[in-house]
Amino acid sequence: MRVRLDALALALSLWASGHDGPAAFVQEPIEFGETYTIQSETLGEARTINVWVPPHPDEDPRAPYRVLYLIDGGTQQDWFHITGLAQLGALSWTFEPMVVVGIETDDRQNELTPEASDQRYSAAFPTSGGAADFRAFLIGEVKPFIEANFPVGEQSALIGESLAGLFVADTYLNSPDAFGDYLSISPSLWWDDKALGLQAARLMAANEYEGKRLFIAAADEGGTMQQAIDQLYKAAVEAGVEVHFDDLSATETHATIFHQAALHAFRLLYAEPPYDYGPTPWYLIEGGEPEPAQD
Repeated sequence: MRVRLDALALALSLWASGHDGPAAFVQEPIEFGETYTIQSETLGEARTINVWVPPHPDEDPRAPYRVLYLIDGGTQQDWFHITGLAQLGALSWTFEPMVVVGIETDDRQNELTPEASDQRYSAAFPTSGGAADFRAFLIGEVKPFIEANFPVGEQSALIGESLAGLFVADTYLNSPDAFGDYLSISPSLWWDDKALGLQAARLMAANEYEGKRLFIAAADEGGTMQQAIDQLYKAAVEAGVEVHFDDLSATETHATIFHQAALHAFRLLYAEPPYDYGPTPWYLIEGGEPEPAQD
C-alpha cells in the first residue's frame, strides 16, 4: 500500500509540474454533522452519537424540525447515506427537513435484541438480550440531550434496518409512546423464533397506538423473517393502526434495501406540497423567446 501511495504522489507531482497553474494545493476535511460523547449512566460507559441539523435553521420557516433517530448511526454504519437523504429533503423541498441523530451501536447482538425465551437463540448469540437497556439509554438520555440543545419540535421518528429494524419493531410494540413514527426496514424478526410477530396482536391490544405510524419494508429475505414480518403487518392491519408496507422483494436484497426504503418512507410520510416554480421559462417551451428587455 505504501508503494502505491508513493507512486500516486509522484504521479501527481509530475502532472502538476507539466501543467500551467499552481502545483500546491490545500486539503481540508469535509464535515457532515457533529459528533458528541455522552457518558451514559444507564449503560455505564461513554457512547457516541452524531447529529446533523439542516442548514440555516434560524432562517428556515420550517424549523423547529422533526427528529429522526437512526439506530446504527455511526460514521462506519448508516450515518452518511441516511443523513444524505435528509439533506436531499432540505434542499429539494420534496419532503420535510429533519434533524438526524445517529446512535452508534457497539455490540449489536446485545444492544438490538430483546431477551430470548428460546434457549437455542441465547446459546447461539451469547451476548444477546440487552435491547431494554439500550432503549432506556436512547429514551432517557439521548432524547433529552437532543431536545435541550437543538432546534427540534415534538415530532420524532425511529429508523433502523436488519437488527436495528428489529429494535424499531420491538420499541413500537413495547414502548409506543417513545416516538411518533417507526420505520422498520427488513427487520430481523426471525429473532427468538418469530417471537415479536407472534406477540404483535396481543401487544397491540394492550397498548395505545393512536397517532403512531408504522412503516415496514422487506427485501427478498423470505423464510422465517418474511413470515414474522407478515405476522406483524397482519396484526397491525387488524388492530386498525396506521401501517404502511413497502414490498421491495422483487428488486432489493437485505444488503441493498435500506437506502431505497428510507427514501420511500420519507416521501410517503413527510411529503411537502409541490414547490411552486412559477410560470414555465421560455427556454423550456418549443420555439420560446425571452421577454424583450425593458427600457
